[in-house]
Amino acid sequence: MSNPSLLILPGDGIGPEVMAEVQRIIGWYGDKRGITFDVSEDLVGGAAYDAHGTPLHDDTMAKAQSVDAVLLGAVGGPKYDVLDFSVKPERGLLRLRKEMDLFANLRPAQCFDALADFSSLKRDVVAGLDIMIVRELTSGIYFGEPRGIIEEGNERVGINTQRYTESEIDRVARSAFELAMKRGKKVCSMEKANVMESGILWREVVTEVGKEYPEVELSHMYADAGAMQLVRWPKQFDVIVTDNLFGDLLSDAAAMLTGSLGMLPSASLGAPMDNGRPKALYEPVHGSAPDIAGQGKANPIACVLSFAMALRYSFDLGEEAERLEAAVNKVLADGVRTADLLGEEGVTPVSTSGMGDAILAALDASL
Repeated sequence: MSNPSLLILPGDGIGPEVMAEVQRIIGWYGDKRGITFDVSEDLVGGAAYDAHGTPLHDDTMAKAQSVDAVLLGAVGGPKYDVLDFSVKPERGLLRLRKEMDLFANLRPAQCFDALADFSSLKRDVVAGLDIMIVRELTSGIYFGEPRGIIEEGNERVGINTQRYTESEIDRVARSAFELAMKRGKKVCSMEKANVMESGILWREVVTEVGKEYPEVELSHMYADAGAMQLVRWPKQFDVIVTDNLFGDLLSDAAAMLTGSLGMLPSASLGAPMDNGRPKALYEPVHGSAPDIAGQGKANPIACVLSFAMALRYSFDLGEEAERLEAAVNKVLADGVRTADLLGEEGVTPVSTSGMGDAILAALDASL
C-alpha cells in the first residue's frame, strides 16, 4: 500500500519558516509513529513568479491535481504590488482553488483557554469557543459574469454578478451537514434572502438538503444579523454555512474572536477522488507577513493546525490529528509564546523554531 502523498508549497514571506516546522512534525510522525508521507515541494505565489514568470507553473498545478493533499504556507508581498493583476501572487492560490474545484472552505474558529484574554471580547464570551464556518469558495459574486468596469454615459460603472446554481448550493450545504453530524449537530445557514434572489434560492436549497439530515438542527439567519451574533454570543453556533462573499467577511470576523490570526488553520475541500477522499488544500489563515519574514518571529501554529486538519480530513487519521492539537494546547497552557502572543506575565517567549521544539516535545510526551 503506497504512502499518502502531500505537496508542500511554502510560498512567500513567513511561509517557508512556518512550513519548516510542519516538516519537522511530519518527520516526527515517520520516526515515532511509523506514519510516513510521500512529500514533494514546489513553488507558488511570488516565489513561483520569480522563478517562472507565473504565480503557478502548469507542472505545479498538475502535481496538485495528483496528490492526496496540498499544504500551502502563504503568498504575496509588497515587492509584487507593481505586477499586472493576472500574475500577482494571489492568482496562484486562486488558480489552485478553481482548477481543483475546492468548493467548501472550512474555517474553524477555536479559542484555546490559555489565549482567551487575547480576544477583544470578554473571556466568558470566547472561552471554549469552537465553531466551524463553511464558506462556498468557487462561485458567487467573486466569479459571476458579467463583471468588469465599463463606460456608461459619462462615468465608469463597476459590475459584479452574484450567481448561484442549485447544485453549487447543494454540495456545500451537504459538506456543512456532514461536518455537523460529527460535531454538535447544528447548522446555521446565513444569507440575505430578504433582499437577494440568490439568498432566497440559497435558503430553499439548504432547507431541502437539511431534510436528509433529521438529526441536525437547522436554522437560518440573515448574514448581517449573523455578524452581530458572532460578536454578541458566538458560542450559540456550531457549523455556519454561507456563500462566498458573506463567508469571506464572517470568517474573518470569527477569526478575531480567537485573538490571533497566527492560530487559525483552514481547509478547502472538493469532490471525492477515486480513493473516496476529497481533493484538498490546507493553509493558515494568516498572510505572508513580509515585515517579519526571516526574523524567527512568525507563529507556526496555524500552519501546524492546518496539517492537523489534513490528518483528519485527507488521511483518515483523526486520532493523530487530536494528538497534534492536544500538543499545541499543552504548549500554550505551559505559557510558551511567539511574538504575536506576548503581553502576559509569566510566559516564555520563543522563536518560530522554538515553538516547533516545544510542540515536538509535547508530542514526545504524548507517547
